[in-house]
Amino acid sequence: MAKDHQSIVIAGAGSIGCHAGACLALAGREVTLLARSRVADAINAGGLRVSDIDGFDRLLGDGAIPLTVDPSVLSHADVVLVAVKSSDTAAMAELVARHTPESAVVVSLQNGIDNVARLRAALGRRRVVAGMVPFNVVQSAAGELPLHVHRASAGTVLIEAGDESLRKLLDVEGFAVATHADMPAVQWGKLLMNLNNALVALSGLPLAAQLADARWRRILAGQIDEALAAMKANGIVPAKVAAVPPALLPTVLRVPDWLFLRLARRMLAIDPMARSSMWEDLERRRPTEIDALQGVILGLARKAGTGAAQTQRIVALVRDAEARGKGSPRLKPEQI
Repeated sequence: MAKDHQSIVIAGAGSIGCHAGACLALAGREVTLLARSRVADAINAGGLRVSDIDGFDRLLGDGAIPLTVDPSVLSHADVVLVAVKSSDTAAMAELVARHTPESAVVVSLQNGIDNVARLRAALGRRRVVAGMVPFNVVQSAAGELPLHVHRASAGTVLIEAGDESLRKLLDVEGFAVATHADMPAVQWGKLLMNLNNALVALSGLPLAAQLADARWRRILAGQIDEALAAMKANGIVPAKVAAVPPALLPTVLRVPDWLFLRLARRMLAIDPMARSSMWEDLERRRPTEIDALQGVILGLARKAGTGAAQTQRIVALVRDAEARGKGSPRLKPEQI
């Protein structure tokens, strides 16, 4: 990365992509959003507002951040930040392979486990860097202007170690970036935390309210028990990505509400408006990432012959909600 000015393209300007792009643009980076027409139309009509749990709040008005729906913009990219859902990885990889120069660096900021491998398989000589976004970003309701993305929890984005100039390029106010030597372990650790996305989607509750309820936490603990057993049987050791080590998560989640509120203060340092991207997908009648999250655990459990009845039940409920197309079913814990 020898050029003085690196051109960054956000490939998939949804909630995370818009947040990253806005922070980079405000820091003076040369960044362009490659967005769907709905997002592009909203930003063109009312600008892009970016805020966070720490009180940061800025509006990028007309023309403040370049955006396009034309993938040919990738031909000018030195760095591509891939922020699409796992179900869109193959399609985005095809666009990146078609348009970007082979010297481009591609950074995956996606949930799930296998997106980096899929990108590497499709992108030939281009360097693909694993990344992990630890925080929630909530997007304003469809039709609301300006388009507003709000970082509703804290955390530092991690990318795999090996390129300090890349880290410095991406590390800006509101979007802190650090490196980690074992990104596969980090991604498995993040997957454990992401198992709660489906419970937020099924309940319709804000994340903080859902985690404050021991009934929902016990369901999450059951899923994590199944996930840890399946990981262990497959020789996978997840990294600690939250305040609590993975092996202790089920125990901490099962304590009474009063004790959990004391033990998990960092875990509960969440904006009251925070929900999960899977909840947003159901509300917007879009396919969810359930196959890239709980689906991965089911695959490991089948391979190792471990039990995963709770996880299987969650998958079935999310798929039913997708098929019904009526948004979050707003289930009670007893219905799970």
